[in-house]
Amino acid sequence: MSQAPALAGRRQETAALTRAVEELCAGRGTVLEVAGDPGIGKTALLNLLARLAAEWGATVLRARARSGEAKPYQVFRDAWKRSVPPAAAPRPPAAEAGPPWDAGSDHELVRALLDGCARRDGGRGSVLVLDDLHHADPASARLVEALAEECAARPLVLAFALRPRQTPPALLAALDDASHTGHLVRVEPAPLDAAAIASLAGPGPAEQLATGSLGNPRALRVLLAAGHDPDQWPGRSDAAAGPLLRAAAPVLAEVDALPRDCAEVLAAAAVLGEPFRPGDAAYVAGHPGDRTAAALGALAAADLIRSGPTAGTLVFRHPVLGHLLHHRMYPGLRHDAHHRALGLLDARGAGAAARARHAEHALPAATDPAAALRVLAEGAAEVLAREPATAARWLRLTLEYSPSASADAGARARLALDCCRALTAAGRTEEARALVHELLRTPGALPGPLRTEALAVCVGVERLLGRYEEADATARTVVDALVRPLSAPLPSETAGLVFDYGLVHALRGTAAEVRGLAHEAARAAAGADGDRDGDGRTALGVLAAFCDSYVGDFARAAPEVARCARLVDSRPDTVAGRAPEVLALLGCAELFVERFADARRHLSRGLATAGGGAHKHIAVNQLLGLSILDQWAGRLDAAQQHAHEAERLAGEIGAPDAAGLAIALRASALLWAAPRRRTAEAVELAGAGLRATVQGTGWWAGSALGLLAVARLMGGDPAACLRTLLEGGGEDLALLQPPSRPSLFALMTTAAAQCGDLAAAARAARAADAAAARLGRPPFQQAQADRAGAALALAQGDPARAAALSLDAARAFEALRMPVLQTWTLIAGTPALAAAHGPAAALGPLDEALEAARRCGALRLSEDGARARAALTATAPVSRPGGGPLATLSVREREVAELAAAGLSSRQVAERLVLSTRTVDTHLGNAYRKLGVSSRVALARLLGPPVA
Repeated sequence: MSQAPALAGRRQETAALTRAVEELCAGRGTVLEVAGDPGIGKTALLNLLARLAAEWGATVLRARARSGEAKPYQVFRDAWKRSVPPAAAPRPPAAEAGPPWDAGSDHELVRALLDGCARRDGGRGSVLVLDDLHHADPASARLVEALAEECAARPLVLAFALRPRQTPPALLAALDDASHTGHLVRVEPAPLDAAAIASLAGPGPAEQLATGSLGNPRALRVLLAAGHDPDQWPGRSDAAAGPLLRAAAPVLAEVDALPRDCAEVLAAAAVLGEPFRPGDAAYVAGHPGDRTAAALGALAAADLIRSGPTAGTLVFRHPVLGHLLHHRMYPGLRHDAHHRALGLLDARGAGAAARARHAEHALPAATDPAAALRVLAEGAAEVLAREPATAARWLRLTLEYSPSASADAGARARLALDCCRALTAAGRTEEARALVHELLRTPGALPGPLRTEALAVCVGVERLLGRYEEADATARTVVDALVRPLSAPLPSETAGLVFDYGLVHALRGTAAEVRGLAHEAARAAAGADGDRDGDGRTALGVLAAFCDSYVGDFARAAPEVARCARLVDSRPDTVAGRAPEVLALLGCAELFVERFADARRHLSRGLATAGGGAHKHIAVNQLLGLSILDQWAGRLDAAQQHAHEAERLAGEIGAPDAAGLAIALRASALLWAAPRRRTAEAVELAGAGLRATVQGTGWWAGSALGLLAVARLMGGDPAACLRTLLEGGGEDLALLQPPSRPSLFALMTTAAAQCGDLAAAARAARAADAAAARLGRPPFQQAQADRAGAALALAQGDPARAAALSLDAARAFEALRMPVLQTWTLIAGTPALAAAHGPAAALGPLDEALEAARRCGALRLSEDGARARAALTATAPVSRPGGGPLATLSVREREVAELAAAGLSSRQVAERLVLSTRTVDTHLGNAYRKLGVSSRVALARLLGPPVA
């Protein structure tokens, strides 16, 4: 039998089908129940089973049960007529009428079915596939129960799919009994996970599609056919056409079969949205309560609606069903239904956002358009932070329907600026740019301080588009005119512009240029009008703290970062709409000043806050920061995932610097996680990352440069490592940001020492220590300086000092929970420890390093550690604790002997210990001679159970 074709996300289910066909090949039968919600993939699994069976040569009989069929055993009749015998078996004569459907008992029918299948299948067995068994007539259901008892002794696979919610209880009970007694195998396909959805839809929209489809394959197909964009559909009114209707045909066919009352109540529910109340559905549908109750009962029986999250509410069986029904309504009916729903919520005093969802559709035929427009504007303000695309759509409608000639210019301009902010947050920055530029060039459109606010919006849009020069020039039209020092209270629109101006320089790597202005603005914003909750002051305070940390003024930055963290943690996610930027800046500042747990928390929170396609430039930086933290923490898979996502987003927004650093971070994670043989691949990838960045642009290029230097050193080319650092950062690394200098000087020290240039190594070690001192010697930076000192001391012939400094650095990294750096440091310090205190003294720290590497999946470090251990233990005899037969063996001989005694071949032992097969055989021969044995069997008998 050929290997089963893969169904995305269905590995376990496919295995169950494959086992059933394998049993059939052996002459045994199986009963398979495939149960689950509509659209979950039951039919696809039955199709796969039929294909596997046909490839084996079995006869396949299949049919679909349909509701309302009058004849008993109808699904079996259909299956018998449509059976497909194997090519090798003779087809039955046309005169064969099949089992006695109209006269026989269930027992006789079972015997006739089995005998008929045996005549047809040519000894290859049969597979009876019944879909939608929940629709089967009572006689067919009884026959399934009777046939299931006979399958085990016959070469017959009985497979059927059903929806448990619509299956008669008696049949469910019988099948449950069969499952408990082992006569039935139940396959329950689960919702597809994000990985399976990504394999079908691509990695970009996978997360959004997973949320929208809830992992249901049919709903996923509908969303894909709609060109699913969470910012456009289901809010888009033209979605129900062409490919979408074809993908949704099975669902819509169920709806079209409903009585009129049921269809009208279901449409009213689609207008109301989930969850809905029965009384509201009756009002919107225009039905009396008793008719609605009857319709809802029928809809529940058809499993089109289900109980909602709170008592007395209802929901669709899947949200996509409601969206489809809403979009398929005739426009006139949809307008009227939304008008009634809006009146209902108005009378109830519902919130603006809930009413705006109806005002949007009722507006074209509204009797009071002004009132509907007010609702839309108020609703947009409510949802801007969490649903920016919806807010933008509502504000666009408000601007479109507002009479521009008579409207107040200031109010209209404010609506337009709000729309720009919503478009920007939704990731539709080109639209936002066009709108704000239109405002800025329209005479009289921006009275008073609104022009400064519009300029701030424009700066933010240009920044997000990567147009830093344009953003800087726009901001300077106001910044250069500010009277310095700034006086309090700082107007909120000026505070917003200063913040956006600071973000431009933060992203360009020129934070030092705005550091003074950021501190001034933060002080002046303390009493700003319109900033009662302190959002503007908090945002500017975070900007100032970031600038301090970026330039290496940790003494000033650390307490300010802690203060800002408390402020941000006490504020909701809105922070005046600047949450993603504020949290990104705060997280990066915390990364610099070594508040690593807080950095992860704030970067993750910022990434979650900037959902729905919002703030992709900021999200890229958050992802890059998380990738760095993941690598340090030994989460190498997560580091690569975050880097991949950052690279994808950077490509979408045209940000080569960010994309380059993302590539370099992927290379760095690969360097540690992959075996040594892939080092060249990691070096090449890191080089590609650095080449993608624009040199001299700060954080991205500097970070990518450091990652390439590490890769080249680990690749055995210290001279290339030195060239990378000197060409990219200068001899004193003045071109790179201060927080990165201690680690890069440590790298330079090691590379120079390996090149034999002790003078250069000494200069670099002194520079590393001085750089750490200027930063206040925080633990991470001091550990880097200690690594530099250890490399120099070993090169100068002082192994005792080198060993002490290596252990100090490793302990610091351990306390910071950085297992990769801890392991790398311990392995690098092994020669110093062995030279100063003997090989035995180095084994403990080295075994600690190997364990840390194993826990975090750093395969490269595991191999390096194993090589270092081999060098230490190749000839040094070490007694096994407690004596015993291994006491006379060296450590390496003991390791080889134990693995061989456990049943491993010489090749497997060599792979485990990173040795050659010949070396393993040599150690094994020495062990045989010392222990007085001549075979692996005797060795295993002597040693007893393998040592853990």
